[in-house]
Amino acid sequence: MNNIAKIASLITLGLVIVPCLLYFAGTIGLDTVKWTALAGTIGWFIATPMWMSRELPVDADQVEI
Repeated sequence: MNNIAKIASLITLGLVIVPCLLYFAGTIGLDTVKWTALAGTIGWFIATPMWMSRELPVDADQVEI
């Protein structure tokens, strides 16, 4: 599951970066960039916390910050 989340995170990050570069090169329109970057951003915020989350230590519930 961890590897699948990492791959999904990388793909969605590509959905943010690649359309911007294609727009800069004049290949695609601005509306396409906006929609793919929005989809990539939403996907990245869903996929990335799945593999970047960490296990809390056993005594973490006893510590006040």
